[in-house]
Amino acid sequence: MFVVCKDHVELAIDMFVDEYEDAPDIVDLKETEFSDWDPPVQCAHCDQPAKFLVV
Repeated sequence: MFVVCKDHVELAIDMFVDEYEDAPDIVDLKETEFSDWDPPVQCAHCDQPAKFLVV
């Protein structure tokens, strides 16, 4: 699972496919609410706001 900004979505997809050998689902964090989990505010690869969950 990767929480990333728009600039790092492709990198996160590549990392996911390399690790799991399957295509990930991409969730827009603005359109989704989680009842038991608060996603990180910042991208895992830079200081920009997190926008997508690659899982």
